[in-house]
Amino acid sequence: MPDISTKPYMLRAIYEWCTDSGFTPYLAVKVDASTTVPMEYVKKGEIVLNISFGATSGLKMDNDAVRFNARFGGVSREIYVPVHNVLAIYANENGQGMAFEVTGSAADGAAAAQATDSPVSAAPALSAVPSAAAEKPAAQTSSNPDDDNEPPKKGGRPTLTVIK
Repeated sequence: MPDISTKPYMLRAIYEWCTDSGFTPYLAVKVDASTTVPMEYVKKGEIVLNISFGATSGLKMDNDAVRFNARFGGVSREIYVPVHNVLAIYANENGQGMAFEVTGSAADGAAAAQATDSPVSAAPALSAVPSAAAEKPAAQTSSNPDDDNEPPKKGGRPTLTVIK
């Protein structure tokens, strides 16, 4: 029996922590042929998606993929992200979350898992999200073209920005 990856469980746990804490969960994704995202928002082969309850419809995070509907420029789009393409999940307000190593495409990952019986090589590598280093690349690849592309400010009180 093949080992079950911990990655989808960690994604669901961090998502639940974000929502329980009142934070906005964001998903950083490596875009390739196996992902279905609006390509006009992809920068440097990556996209960052707001996966909060208010930004998505029909969010489903299972062991294989993250699926939901979201609006981009007022147009509803179906989003499909294989779990192995997720680079990170984090709270937008403070950058806390978890980063994952994505080394190859879906075909590469499946071939590597079948080619070896070693559970160590089949499991994804997990690492902590450094607060300053990880926020900058994630903020640069925003899913919303109206975002100001600035990382969250550290310390102090949060501020509310009114958008007309």
